[in-house]
Amino acid sequence: MIEGDTRCPPIAVLTPNPALDIAYAVPCLIADQKTHATSTRYDPGGNGINVARALKKLLVYARSCCVIAGNVGELLQKLLLHQLDDLHCVYVEGETRINATILQENPSAQFEVTGIGPRISELALAEMRETFLKLCKEGFAVLTGSVPPGVEDHFYGDMVDHVHAAGGRSIVDAHGALLQNALLHHPFLIKPNRYELSLLCHRDLPTLEAVAQEARAIQRGGVHYVCVSLGSDGALLVGPEGSYFAKAPPISVQSTVGAGDSMVGGLVAALAHGQRPEEALRLAVACGSGTAARPGTEIFSHNDLDALLRQTEARALDI
Repeated sequence: MIEGDTRCPPIAVLTPNPALDIAYAVPCLIADQKTHATSTRYDPGGNGINVARALKKLLVYARSCCVIAGNVGELLQKLLLHQLDDLHCVYVEGETRINATILQENPSAQFEVTGIGPRISELALAEMRETFLKLCKEGFAVLTGSVPPGVEDHFYGDMVDHVHAAGGRSIVDAHGALLQNALLHHPFLIKPNRYELSLLCHRDLPTLEAVAQEARAIQRGGVHYVCVSLGSDGALLVGPEGSYFAKAPPISVQSTVGAGDSMVGGLVAALAHGQRPEEALRLAVACGSGTAARPGTEIFSHNDLDALLRQTEARALDI
């Protein structure tokens, strides 16, 4: 499934603001009434952790660095021991946050509540930065998700500079000011969704052509690859070799939690192994679709991917 150059450079994933993810399935939410869940699921959470879990599912070795705090952090660390290859923790005071996803059955709806992570001291932030840079070396550095309270919006931009200075390639999947600041430092790859891209370019993007044009404009501005996730429509990838679109395979969507992170995992796995960009896009869309077909905070299974890849084709765009 992952073919190409068998000599894979180091891959490191940073999660500065991890979480314990809890997913509840409920019949219906009623204001001021206790609602009994029909199922409950606990998973390690945070965008970077989800990317690393996806890489593990793809049998691609990756190192992970994350911040752990308090009793919730201890539980998170225990859950991670068998789901990641090489975990490096930076311990801080406070409590790791808890994120909740509520899947309502009737009418069908998904609600998400994200918690607030612990503050990180300058000393702990420096430790996290130093640890992560040692892990990624001259390879791929995945910088994704939110940052804890008190961490400046230029944090990912600064990390991009550090990674590039060491000869590595940075992947940034963030939103708002974190992404805007990172763009100024020209990361190797970014993966906004359609809405996040529209915020960057200050206009609506109702068509695939409009999305591709704005992605190309950002790519020409100094980002090597721009991948835009389009939800159930699929995704597109713009790079120096060309522009490609892959339509998502038909699935029954159960939960969108972690789907974008699974896409990032697929992209990194393929590009790190020297695959062509259109093949990287196919794998990314298959991974994202596989996760969307899973309930709650569960991510795709390796066994799902062959069938999903057969239903996923990438075509070139003239943009």
